[in-house]
Amino acid sequence: MSAERPTLPPVRLHPEAELARDALAAPLLARAVRLARWAGPETRVGAGGELVEAQLPAAAEHLGLAADEDGAAEASEAWRLAVDTGLLDVHDPEGDDAADDAEGTVSAGENLGLLTGGSPQDVLAIWLDGLEAVHADATAPVFDDFADLVGEDGSIDFDALDWDPEAEAEFLDGVLGNLYLLTVGDGSEGEAPVPLPALAASMIVPDDMGEPTDDILEQVSEAMMRLDDQFRLLEPIGIVAYRPVDEALLAEEGEEAQPPADDEDVSRYGMVRLTPLGLYGIRARMLEAGIDAPALGDLTDKGADTLLGGIAYYPEAAARSEVEQWLARRGADGAAGELLDAARGADQQAPLRRLHCQQALALVGAEAEPAVRAVLDDAELGGLARVWLAERGAADVPPPPESMIFWLAIDTIAAQLEADGDLDELQGLVEGLSGQHSGFFDEAWRVAHPATADVLEAMGQLHSDKKKAKEARKAAFKARSRSGG
Repeated sequence: MSAERPTLPPVRLHPEAELARDALAAPLLARAVRLARWAGPETRVGAGGELVEAQLPAAAEHLGLAADEDGAAEASEAWRLAVDTGLLDVHDPEGDDAADDAEGTVSAGENLGLLTGGSPQDVLAIWLDGLEAVHADATAPVFDDFADLVGEDGSIDFDALDWDPEAEAEFLDGVLGNLYLLTVGDGSEGEAPVPLPALAASMIVPDDMGEPTDDILEQVSEAMMRLDDQFRLLEPIGIVAYRPVDEALLAEEGEEAQPPADDEDVSRYGMVRLTPLGLYGIRARMLEAGIDAPALGDLTDKGADTLLGGIAYYPEAAARSEVEQWLARRGADGAAGELLDAARGADQQAPLRRLHCQQALALVGAEAEPAVRAVLDDAELGGLARVWLAERGAADVPPPPESMIFWLAIDTIAAQLEADGDLDELQGLVEGLSGQHSGFFDEAWRVAHPATADVLEAMGQLHSDKKKAKEARKAAFKARSRSGG
């Protein structure tokens, strides 16, 4: 029943049908679909499935692109995506004696039909394949002259590239992960753009570094320019909205734009934000890599024990939203009893489960009262039940025994300590609870709660009254001696 802290805050994803529409509208996938439908029996491809050069102008014209090298390159990129995502099936030249340079043909792939006749999940699965292909392109090596890499025997000198594919992919994934965390962490879900220099610095500048050195600034500058190229490639698949680095800066600074000074317009150095589709795509890649990246709604079909464990470390608004969705699916009938059962326990996260249980019961409403009254005599839940009934102005709430008052105080502080809440709020809670009862620390060390000693020790560190802090530390020592800890 205990919960592990998730690596990332929960994300609020858009409905799959809406995301599927966004995927189909992504410029690169839309072009790939158009080319897949345009291709016919006369279309010829090379050994790698690429559209032969002679047919690129016609493909570019079909897409409404310029009749130049850029247009041909964009058409080629869209064609490759159509092949990579299964919108087209490539057929090799027939016959065992086919020449090495013989041209193959293509036919419509199964996935082409799924884009129009399949489910939103089908569309998103195809789009994710496309994202994977574009991600691979974005981490591919950059070179000025490919001919310089080809040896006399026709082999490619990969060492001359100075390229580590795993390191390149890891760096881009780290950048996208930071962008995801910045987006989800501030609750904007993709609305607030992030300056490119800040994103590059998040990967380069050590956390404990004060003023960056010239070497670090140079690395940030190089990372900015690499990311500028990568985000230009990633934007057409729909995961980011990107404002590129101002070309004028490159002319002003030379080949690379330096990180902005404090008084400069940072937007000129590139601004990027995740789209709702981008949040979905990056989360899918994280899950594939085994990273815990929760989404709101993940727990709606789970039991109350999984719900309370899962939301243990969620921000308050996210926890409330998850509980509301859980209750909407389950209905109030029986929910209160299930929540209360799940709140029991002596493990480290149990106080936090009880705190979230109390908050969840507030959302259940009056239907929870019978189940709440049923636990009034429960050692772990009786205090919680009295607080809930009192907050609702219920009649006939029995006064708690003194032992329950102290137990609830310890449990409440233990929950906040486990949640790593705001320090000022925690200090206020500590001083408020200890101030409500004269001789609090004389009695608190006797409380039979597994967190008693740890709570008293924390109170000794947090209490602003030196005398009270000393009393708390003494009480913590007594509690440890009593429990043999």
